[in-house]
Amino acid sequence: MTTTPNGPGAALPGRPPVVDLATWQAARDRLLVREKAHTRAGDALAAARRRLPMVEFDGTVVVVGADGPVPFLDLFQGRDELVVYKHMWYDGAPHQGQCEGCTTTAWHVKDAVYLHARGVSFAFLTTGRWEEVASYVEFMGYTQPWYSVRDVDAPVGGDMGYLTCFLRDADRVFLTYATTGRGNEPANGSLALLDLTPYGRGEAWEDNPEGWPEGRDACWYWRSDADGTATWGPASRPVPQWTRPGATPVETLGRIGHHH
Repeated sequence: MTTTPNGPGAALPGRPPVVDLATWQAARDRLLVREKAHTRAGDALAAARRRLPMVEFDGTVVVVGADGPVPFLDLFQGRDELVVYKHMWYDGAPHQGQCEGCTTTAWHVKDAVYLHARGVSFAFLTTGRWEEVASYVEFMGYTQPWYSVRDVDAPVGGDMGYLTCFLRDADRVFLTYATTGRGNEPANGSLALLDLTPYGRGEAWEDNPEGWPEGRDACWYWRSDADGTATWGPASRPVPQWTRPGATPVETLGRIGHHH
């Protein structure tokens, strides 16, 4: 399978059994019981997160953004809570060589108005040099605030690829939660929607019925070439980049040793 639609009349590579509506509804209702239990389990986990302890740190530590060096406290924008995504960075790499996994998160969190309405600010942090980061942010068309945390210690800096939450009490700042890997998936609505479809994410680890398309390495469709074909080849970019003005075909991923 590619990311492009099948041609007219193409046979599906495996499909669910065909039944009448009443039979489908009965099966759907049985699954709904499990879905509700899954939702309640998620609610219980969220309740446990709210009961985690927290770590105080120096909120005056300096990060660098579009307005130059600012204290980390400024990222709260006067609100009490802050969520950040720590975007990985490859020094000196062209835009197409930056992290496709982090791109999926950044692209899905281009607007934080609903977070703002709940009193929560959002920002991106990365270890890249601000000069490189600013160029990348402009190319991608991102409007969320970005900051360089190069040479800044954890929990503001440190390892990238994390969703991290902070709480502010006047001028005191606290780390409350951090997650990475598949823990970042709540930011990516496309994954949740794919999980609702018959063919899912198309990844090798998924449990599929007999005859389904053979899964591929995780996240194989996060990069594509100019024709929209999912590929990790030398002419690929993170998928959203093809929507950006001036995103021409490329000849290299831009960094050595990249593979999945």
